[in-house]
Amino acid sequence: MSTLNSKTENQSRRASLSGGEAAEASALHEFTPEEQQRIMRRVDVRVVATVGLLYCFSVIDRSNLPSAAVAGMTEDLNLIGNHYSIISLVFFTTYTTFQPISIILARSIGPRAYFTGVTMICGFVVIGMAFLKHWGQMVALRVVLGALDSGFFPTCVYLLSTWYTRYEVGKRYSAFYIVVCLATAFSGILAFGFTKLEGKAGLRGWSWIFLMEGIITCCLGVLCYFVLVGFPDTKKRTWGFLSQQEIAWVVSRVQEDRGDAKLPALSVKGFLRGGADVKVWAFALIYFNQALVNFALSFFLPIILKENMGFSTGKAQIMIAPPYVLGAILMWISGWLGDHFMVRGPIIIGDMVVAIVGTALVGFHNDVAVRYTGVFLLTAGSFSSIPVVMAYQANNIRGQWKRAFSSGLVVAFGGVGGIAGSLIFRSQDKPRYLPGLSTCMGCAVLNIIIILGLSAYFYYWNAKAERGEVELEASEARN
Repeated sequence: MSTLNSKTENQSRRASLSGGEAAEASALHEFTPEEQQRIMRRVDVRVVATVGLLYCFSVIDRSNLPSAAVAGMTEDLNLIGNHYSIISLVFFTTYTTFQPISIILARSIGPRAYFTGVTMICGFVVIGMAFLKHWGQMVALRVVLGALDSGFFPTCVYLLSTWYTRYEVGKRYSAFYIVVCLATAFSGILAFGFTKLEGKAGLRGWSWIFLMEGIITCCLGVLCYFVLVGFPDTKKRTWGFLSQQEIAWVVSRVQEDRGDAKLPALSVKGFLRGGADVKVWAFALIYFNQALVNFALSFFLPIILKENMGFSTGKAQIMIAPPYVLGAILMWISGWLGDHFMVRGPIIIGDMVVAIVGTALVGFHNDVAVRYTGVFLLTAGSFSSIPVVMAYQANNIRGQWKRAFSSGLVVAFGGVGGIAGSLIFRSQDKPRYLPGLSTCMGCAVLNIIIILGLSAYFYYWNAKAERGEVELEASEARN
């Protein structure tokens, strides 16, 4: 359900277009349907596929700790007590606090320069992790990595939202995150392969994980400079991409749909004004709950498979893949259903129910096969709803700077969720980890409650708009 009554809103917007906007809107009719599809396919490849590939290695670089831990890093760096949890959570201290600065920086210098620089530096930091001798050094590099990664995801989400209309963006978020989900799935297999280099060049297997993944990240950073495109309102044309006329068509259709295709001048007050909207905070809390569960699984799933279910180190690294593959499939289905039926909340609720059932099986069933089935449901239900949550907030927040604020706040809350997620599976709770699993279940239940509340809120205001009693959100230019 959307905040906005689309029919009433679009009629109002067309009536209020200035002469320049009306001329630009005529671009909507300059291409045949076949040409329009071809344009959007090119946007899909250059925007969705490229940022998805970059972000998947951003995720791998930050979440390769459990594979390294079970491959000997725990013993070599003397990770006793809560050392591993500290290494996991310090990433999120800078990941959360640096996000507003990173988002504004990305919008100021453009995605190509931003993503290229961040990806290259992240690669060098991860390479450095291969040569550490003390766990305190890992803490320091994780802090740096968190600062570098802080604006990556919100900028990806924000960039996608500027190229697509409201009910196109859900499938694109899903496609973007499916790449990430599959990368997470096969990161364990990739790490398992790298550990076979144990002893080569005097390096342990866990060191080879960091070294090789860091090199791949650096190579992607170089590729990014030549392939990635910027925001659609950028004056400078990108090599091998769309013509100015085609970009004008993209901008005009977003303007027709949402009324905020063009970015107003930077205003700190306008950026921070998004914090006055209660919806922004509700979306942030939803994502906090999502992130807590997802990061907890990213950091601890191989350990849970080893300690809770008795799998060997190699099997634990490999067996994290199938649940994420199921998550990718359910993610695409969720995104398609959301766009097709123009709903978000019910889709998220369905995913949460799947996650709750999975959590119950992992935590409270005695049979190992059933518990592993629960891992499938928990992982798939939790991860599949991420792009739907991002589309949910993007559809219901208007104005580019307000949406930038919302994306930043949502992901910042995700960072706080990551801190919490790195702490819920404690060593003293093994092998069943019931407190951590109960926390995951509670987060899913809370999300269902919040979404039901938002749905009632949207229904109330949409009904008032249909009666002509209120005018719902306009763009920043008319606030």
